[in-house]
Amino acid sequence: MTRAATTPAAERPLLEVRRLAKHFPVRRGVLSRVSGWVRAVDDVSLSIAPGETLALVGESGSGKTTTGRCILRLLEPTAGEVRFDGVDLLALPPREMRRMRRQIQVIFQDPYSSLNPRMRIGTIVREPLDIHRIGSGRRERDEMVARLLQRVGLDPAMMRRYPHEFSGGQRQRIGVARALALRPRLIVADEPVSALDVSVQAQVINLLIDLQEEFHIAYLFIAHDLAVVERIADRVAVMYLGKLVEVAATAEMFKNPLHPYTKALLQAIPVPDPARAREREALRGDLPSPADPPPGCRFHTRCPVVIEVCRKVEPPLVEVTPGHWAACHLVPGPGGPDGRRG
Repeated sequence: MTRAATTPAAERPLLEVRRLAKHFPVRRGVLSRVSGWVRAVDDVSLSIAPGETLALVGESGSGKTTTGRCILRLLEPTAGEVRFDGVDLLALPPREMRRMRRQIQVIFQDPYSSLNPRMRIGTIVREPLDIHRIGSGRRERDEMVARLLQRVGLDPAMMRRYPHEFSGGQRQRIGVARALALRPRLIVADEPVSALDVSVQAQVINLLIDLQEEFHIAYLFIAHDLAVVERIADRVAVMYLGKLVEVAATAEMFKNPLHPYTKALLQAIPVPDPARAREREALRGDLPSPADPPPGCRFHTRCPVVIEVCRKVEPPLVEVTPGHWAACHLVPGPGGPDGRRG
């Protein structure tokens, strides 16, 4: 792969991630010597345009959340580049990175543990404003908090309540208000609806879409539920065992998936109408350990169409058709008439 999984060429990416890696040491023995490495993220490249939503999907343990945390520098990457509006985030000293966080915010997965139970929600939402000294004083900031709560569908009179007095959906709205407080240009949403009921999921997704249209926010939307992704994402990047295996526009991904893993994920989406039920081919076995990934294609141990080259040669992520990237030896593409590369 010679360039980041592309945004439209006419628009400069807001976020560019190049060859990102995060390896965690495995320590053993009394002296805690390093005996190996967990390759949680391995050579991931992607980009997001202003106002675009890129969904990063895959099973639990595929490296999605670690990728998001490395972009935010909540974890320091082992290797790679993360550029935001042309600025190398990994080269910024702590003070400069703190200023940059005004433009990059996060919505966490669990609305129950991401809010301080000892703080009133008005204080929780106002905290970013206090840290970055936005507004002329406490009164103006409280007025800003009231407007934010109202914008996400909560009564400003609730400002003095504590998190335990709210439902899960309301808590996630508080998390959205907190992320929105600094008017960021990019929000990393780490499975923001996975802990919510289905009806509440739809409400929060619609809220995120409305806010994106209003404020031109870009989202890195981390998820495992492709039904949710289809509603919100412009493009989808599929991740397996620390690597990207397919990237495409959402409509193209759902209409014409190329990688066997993507096809398996799409087949697993429930269909409420029995007459439209799809044929399903369950994946074999469990996700291998990132501390000891298989040689060749990392998916070959579970792939229903595996061939010999898959066990030996790792397929590169290549652009099969404009804007549609895949990493599979059996996908017709630049490698030759039979589609095999390597």
